[in-house]
Amino acid sequence: MRLLCPALALLLVPLAQAEPLAPLPSTSQGEGYAVLIVSRERLEVATTCEVALYVHDQMAARLHQGQSVSFNLPPGRVSLRLGLTGTGPCQDGINQLAGQSLELQAGEVRRYRIAMGSDGLRLHAAPMLN
Repeated sequence: MRLLCPALALLLVPLAQAEPLAPLPSTSQGEGYAVLIVSRERLEVATTCEVALYVHDQMAARLHQGQSVSFNLPPGRVSLRLGLTGTGPCQDGINQLAGQSLELQAGEVRRYRIAMGSDGLRLHAAPMLN
């Protein structure tokens, strides 16, 4: 046992003097993508109906009052559309959005809120929360 400890210590000396490894290049998880956050505030759209969010003409989310959703999207042009889902009063009275386009850059984060305008539901830019 007495011989084992000094022998082990001698083996560790070269490791302690080895040069540190070069740091790995940074590859953050979101690199090459943009983040789009869409929220439906409680008072912006005065309806209990779900609001459907379409990304590139495919339903991507259904939002109730107070909910938000986020997407990691590739950079470039993104087409968005809003509409109400459900039956009865959820289909009447509020026009579906004809469409909005955004140009997203890699690494950016954009936040939008759903609001009611004279032409129906719209996405409006919202400040980022700290």
